[in-house]
Amino acid sequence: MLYRETGQFKTSYKADMAVFPIRQDRIGLAVILLLAFVATPLFGSAFLLSAVMIPLLVFALAALGLNLLTGYTGQLSLGTAGFMGVGAYACYKLTTFFPEVNLIVWILASGFFSAAVGVLFGLPSLRIKGFYLAVATLAAQFFLQWCFIRIPWLYNNNVSGAIEAPVRTLFGMPITGPHATPELRYLVVLSIVALLTWIASNLVHGRVGRSWMAVRDMDIAAELMGIRLLPTKLLAFAVSSFYCGVAGALMVFLWYGSAEPEVFSISQSFLILFMVIIGGLGSLIGSFFGAALIYGLPIVLKSLFPMLGLSVGAATIEHITFMVVGAMIIGFLIVEPHGLASIWRTIKQKLRVWPFPY
Repeated sequence: MLYRETGQFKTSYKADMAVFPIRQDRIGLAVILLLAFVATPLFGSAFLLSAVMIPLLVFALAALGLNLLTGYTGQLSLGTAGFMGVGAYACYKLTTFFPEVNLIVWILASGFFSAAVGVLFGLPSLRIKGFYLAVATLAAQFFLQWCFIRIPWLYNNNVSGAIEAPVRTLFGMPITGPHATPELRYLVVLSIVALLTWIASNLVHGRVGRSWMAVRDMDIAAELMGIRLLPTKLLAFAVSSFYCGVAGALMVFLWYGSAEPEVFSISQSFLILFMVIIGGLGSLIGSFFGAALIYGLPIVLKSLFPMLGLSVGAATIEHITFMVVGAMIIGFLIVEPHGLASIWRTIKQKLRVWPFPY
């Protein structure tokens, strides 16, 4: 059926189900990808790539994974950091056992180990929900963190369970270790995040995503419609944990270079949950907005205080960041429960019909 784009309105079912049905969205996405893949590595400094862009993408991927579970399926989880740790430790063991295999293969493969653990701890989701499910995932968080510390096999008997990324190369260039170039690490992280975001976008726009949202809105009605609750919820746990596991592997191998179990603590899980809440539940782009805002906030504060002539320590900036994030969460829950993604959608709708009013 022929159709044409009329502002933000679609005139066919095919257009309505398209990932990017509006021409302006496709153009905007092309510009963003061009800036991310070409302009940023060419003109960005080593500090910008290593200390800003790479961690932002890692947190955005973790928030994206949690959003698939909490925002699209309605299953609250407080074990995100634990699943990230599973991916990190799995990638560490795989790279030490099979050093000849490409590192990117093991980064992606580590997500499957995290997915298996996520399915295991997602089994109670058929019987419990809401607060009780959050407590169950919180128990998973503490159990997994205990394993990272107490099972020597995971970290080859290193002190306190720390792991260190071994030196690996890609196309003959070092991708890990002290001699790895920030541009190469950034492009690898960006490519993986872009690929997984595209897969997630297709998932939520298809049959799987509609099943997740039906379970989120009313699981009893979804079951009466023929949706099998347990496979649907377990699939959401598996996909979410896969994304978090890959994010954990990227964090250790292409950002930190080494990590201790405290990196995957409960505070990390809450931080990622805050990114999802502020960015927007049930929104892929909201995961990126939330990660950019919460991770970029302390960086902005560190630059702002010296400009105002104030000398503030790192601990004070951390406390101020916590207070600002807490205030933003309360404000968004009251004023705009759908987060930054809803504000972005409103702005886009107004721009599409500008200068003509509704």
